[in-house]
Amino acid sequence: MSLPPGFMDELRSRTSLAQVVGRKVLWDTRKSNQAKGDLWAPCPFHQEKTASFHVDDRKGYYYCFGCHEKGDALSFVQKTENVGFMEAVEILAGEAGMQMPARDPQAQQKAEQRNGLRDVVEAAQNAFRLWLNTAGAADARAYLERRGLSRAAQERFGIGFAPDGWQTLWDHLRGKGFDEAEIIEAGLAKPSTKGGKPYDVFRNRIIFPIRDPRDRVIAFGGRAMDPKDNAKYLNSPETPLFDKGRTLYNHGPAREAAGKGAPLIVAEGYMDVIALSEAGFGGAVAPLGTAVTEHHLAMLWRISDEPIIALDGDKAGIRAAHRVIDLALPLLEAGKGLRFALMPDGQDPDDLIRAKGAEAVQAVLDAAQPMVRLLWQRETAGKVFDSPERKAALDKALRDKLKLIGDPSLRRHYGDEIKDLRWQLFRPATRRPARKGFQPPGAPVETTKASLLAAGDDAAFDRMREAVILAALLLTPDLVEEFETQLEAMPCTDPVHARLRDLLLAGIGSDGATLRERAEQEIGTQPLETLLSARHVAVVPCVRNPGDSDMVRMTVAEELAKLEARRGLLAEIAEAEEDLQGLADEAVTWRLRQAAQHHSDAERSAREDRTEYDIGPNGAAVNREERSAFDALMAKIKFSKGH
Repeated sequence: MSLPPGFMDELRSRTSLAQVVGRKVLWDTRKSNQAKGDLWAPCPFHQEKTASFHVDDRKGYYYCFGCHEKGDALSFVQKTENVGFMEAVEILAGEAGMQMPARDPQAQQKAEQRNGLRDVVEAAQNAFRLWLNTAGAADARAYLERRGLSRAAQERFGIGFAPDGWQTLWDHLRGKGFDEAEIIEAGLAKPSTKGGKPYDVFRNRIIFPIRDPRDRVIAFGGRAMDPKDNAKYLNSPETPLFDKGRTLYNHGPAREAAGKGAPLIVAEGYMDVIALSEAGFGGAVAPLGTAVTEHHLAMLWRISDEPIIALDGDKAGIRAAHRVIDLALPLLEAGKGLRFALMPDGQDPDDLIRAKGAEAVQAVLDAAQPMVRLLWQRETAGKVFDSPERKAALDKALRDKLKLIGDPSLRRHYGDEIKDLRWQLFRPATRRPARKGFQPPGAPVETTKASLLAAGDDAAFDRMREAVILAALLLTPDLVEEFETQLEAMPCTDPVHARLRDLLLAGIGSDGATLRERAEQEIGTQPLETLLSARHVAVVPCVRNPGDSDMVRMTVAEELAKLEARRGLLAEIAEAEEDLQGLADEAVTWRLRQAAQHHSDAERSAREDRTEYDIGPNGAAVNREERSAFDALMAKIKFSKGH
């Protein structure tokens, strides 16, 4: 509704910011000057011990030098009471003795109706509290004692008892003069289908009052004392006061605790919230008879940037967590997320506290996972990805989920995290199994240890080509995906090369700056610069002048082919030497001829493709020592045959 001109000015002139703020803080008498309206206190919006929150009562503004919150009396009420603008105006107007402008007749009627219902539920709450101390509530008191709820906790949460009678509350409220329609509309009684008096909704139940953020009772929850009751827990039906999709149990106290630095924890029920609060986790809330809704998430994010969803560690708890993920993905914003703390299987927070104490709960909260990890677990847990089709199905499922995230930056970061997790899952499976009797260069088989091939530093050729490949792709990361399969199969001989290869594969789709930054963080600036500035790398055209994708594509493809050719030759020689434990036969001779042909083809390609390595003509798939080793082996074969 619109406010008449001058109304807000008068409201501000009548409102003392010092009085409004003073309800929430303790003034620092050493720093404050009450006479001048210059007041200081610890900030109510963030946890601190020093008084950095300043109120200028004459100007009507506040400012925190710690968290930089600022505003006037209206904004202070909105933020601390979690209410909208008009409700904040109503609160301040009531305190200032100002009459709110007349509303339209329907709005006025609804406001009067809500006020009448508040009176009914307050009267019911008083009755429930009294009945908990009667003889008929002995079992209820014993149950609360077994659950570890002290009298102080019962008082703090306003726990009561509904006697085992059909019209006990009804008769009590009618005796107080409340209208029948109001009692029914407040969700406290239901009309009889048999023509009799309306009957109580809550009977023989422990009663938990449900309050709004301003600590006003708006509904009730009841825990059945009879184990044969159809519903163990029962909440009030929705009323003009109570919308379960927009209400959180313990909202007001949790908001205050979170403002002082406590984690905001979303549990499943009343007893979990009470147990957590009594154990020192004051920022605990719970939805009421419904799954978490969009409105709940909005309310949670107004209190904390990263609430912790603490669910039971059973299948139902996991399913609930998955529902929250699906709901939250389209609503995520930068700086607003969720973490998930799953209790040990078969336990809820209340069970865990009673069994192992608050320390066990703290350990679970400390291990809470970000939402992206739980999303990954949902799509991969219990599944086998032993075929391209299954891997593609996983990729599609994850892409479909990430598309739901509206914020482009956040979506990209989720994608990066998923790629890292995917790399960790599939990397071991993509290693090509070594052929029998073959080990990569650098770890020769026993039969070749004494050869010239093993005596020379043949791994240097591999390292140089690996360096060129990795440097070229680091400077042109858009092409990494084209060579993904070959890179995965490339067994790097240098640990720095292996880590850089893994980063390139895990970062497919990332921009060059992000990839370079991640490489510097994980490998180190100096090792990376050493690799890029090495002479045999720096002189390569596509490294010296980055940006030519075609040149990078051609260079990487050629270097990979040369690595494959040289390793193929080494494998053939190693296997042939194994077979020469006895007399060589025609089959061995044929295999060696094939190896020689591969060697000759590779060397011819190298001569046609001369580059600028300082170790000789770049691209020579087999060096002189390899040729010498091969010639020595052929001489050995001739001698064994008597030639």
